[in-house]
Amino acid sequence: MTKKGVASRKWNLFNWYFLFMGLASLSALIVVVYIQENMSWGWGLGIPTIAMLVSIIVFVLGAPLYKHVKPGGSPLVRLAQVIVAAIKKRKEILPNDSELLYQNKELDAALTMEGRLLHSHQYKWLDKAAIITEASDPNATPNLWKLATVHRVEELKSIIRMLPLWASGVLNITASSHLHSFVIQQARTMDRRLTHSFQIPPASMSIFSVSTMMTVLILYERVFVPCARRFTRNPNGITCLQRMGIGLVLNILATTVSAFVEIKRKEVAIEYNLLDDPKALIPISVFWLVPQYCLHGAAEVFMYVGHLEFLYDQSPESMRSTATALYCITAGIGNYLGTILLSLVHKYTGKERNWLPNRNINRGKLEYYYFLVTGIQVANLIYYAICAWFYTYKPLEEISDNNKGEDVEITNGKNSQCKRW
Repeated sequence: MTKKGVASRKWNLFNWYFLFMGLASLSALIVVVYIQENMSWGWGLGIPTIAMLVSIIVFVLGAPLYKHVKPGGSPLVRLAQVIVAAIKKRKEILPNDSELLYQNKELDAALTMEGRLLHSHQYKWLDKAAIITEASDPNATPNLWKLATVHRVEELKSIIRMLPLWASGVLNITASSHLHSFVIQQARTMDRRLTHSFQIPPASMSIFSVSTMMTVLILYERVFVPCARRFTRNPNGITCLQRMGIGLVLNILATTVSAFVEIKRKEVAIEYNLLDDPKALIPISVFWLVPQYCLHGAAEVFMYVGHLEFLYDQSPESMRSTATALYCITAGIGNYLGTILLSLVHKYTGKERNWLPNRNINRGKLEYYYFLVTGIQVANLIYYAICAWFYTYKPLEEISDNNKGEDVEITNGKNSQCKRW
């Protein structure tokens, strides 16, 4: 990718993607939840069905306008080929000059529209897959299970380098996967009245999280990025890794606030002798829950958007769909691990003093669970900071605007969206 191509971006695709996702969520939380609560579940389920039908029609009409790229083979097969070739040549000695390793621009042409990945000095044992042996004919079409190009070796290296930072996203979702469901339980016991005749449905409290996310996204793109760009000279304001780090810190603050709000809610319940009545309305405003919702919404702008940006930017060009799949896998694994964490807490905190009782949240120790989650998130932040500090960006060949296909400038992540930590 050229410098001009990066610097001329007027907006960030992922920011807009999350903005419209937030708009859809906000519509559901306001309109659909209200209809379910006040009209019928039939209409509540029918409206999303109609919306899905409209989206399918729009997708079909828009598909011909999309620029399709012909499949270039399975990326997983290419990764396997590199590993197999490296194992087969594990006893070979690497040359001192990396230029002697196998390269084939024609073979990699379909995979390198934005430039080839250049040789890096990490994971040198994988470089053995690109050693040209006496039995190899560099001019003939190679058997890719025995000989891989430097670019293909670097594809595997890029994926390996990304995995530790990807794992930090898994742990983050593990820690926060069930927080919103507990907040809904808290909201059911609190004063949700806006007027004498209208009260906020507990499920609609997520409006504050979604609306904060949308507001922060707009401010981030239109205010923060232009201001930060003046100091960092980064077209995106700050790096992906910095953005993810800020998101992790905001998540820690949100969970800590959640714990203290729960302590306050139970203090009021004790004051009015309502601890043993799970259906009682505790005289404390539901708006005490708003700060944690807002912090979680702001954290999404930094952590989740930054995480997706990082995976997309640092993955090999031909594996970007795999990178987005990794992002979805993050949510799946994180939620499964979160369920295991919840089950362990419920099992080992005993029956009499269970932190998460089934019927009466007032008699539980939800604030302890919040503090536990905060501790996990702090440990995850330390782990993330260590991984980010030692992370090496993919070395990418940059094609010049003046002479594409001939002049090449080497960049070691300096012009990527993520840059240095």
